[in-house]
Amino acid sequence: MAKLNLPCDEATIRALRVGEEALLSGRMITGRDAAHHWLVGGFREEVAPYLAGSVIYHCGPVVRKNPDGSYAFVAAGPTTSTREEPYQAEVIGRYGVRGVIGKGGMLDKTRKGLVEHSAVYLHAVGGTAQSLARAVVRVERVFKLEEFGVPEAMWVIEVKDFPTVVTMDAHGASLHETIARGSRAVLDKLLGQ
Repeated sequence: MAKLNLPCDEATIRALRVGEEALLSGRMITGRDAAHHWLVGGFREEVAPYLAGSVIYHCGPVVRKNPDGSYAFVAAGPTTSTREEPYQAEVIGRYGVRGVIGKGGMLDKTRKGLVEHSAVYLHAVGGTAQSLARAVVRVERVFKLEEFGVPEAMWVIEVKDFPTVVTMDAHGASLHETIARGSRAVLDKLLGQ
């Protein structure tokens, strides 16, 4: 099992292979549809340092505001990633993102972006939102909370031993594509084709 400290460098990411489990510790940032659309609309200097060498997590968290004004994650499950397919490769390249976390994988445009910019797609298990939230040890800050609302805001978080599996690597391999090909072959056999 790989242990990644975020932010990380290209060599660390290129050493990861499809199927490998990876525990993430350090700083990462959440981002869904509104955030990705905003990120490609111009270079966002205020968030760029938090994205460089780090990971963007497709997550719409449930967040509690504490009496002291700080925030805590209550639930932090992954969102289906294909919704970000139109934007993801550009966000990776523009901001130096080293990884994307979500569920369900991504398509060819993102796969090519992962190879070109030495990044990986990391799968987080859906249905484990409360367990994943326990890996979030601190909310450092939030961007676009007023404009986007809690689920779509960009939450800068510190995590410890956040569990993932590499399902698309920086060498072009995709576990999602491998499974899809195998499933198609079984279906064709069942249909007598």
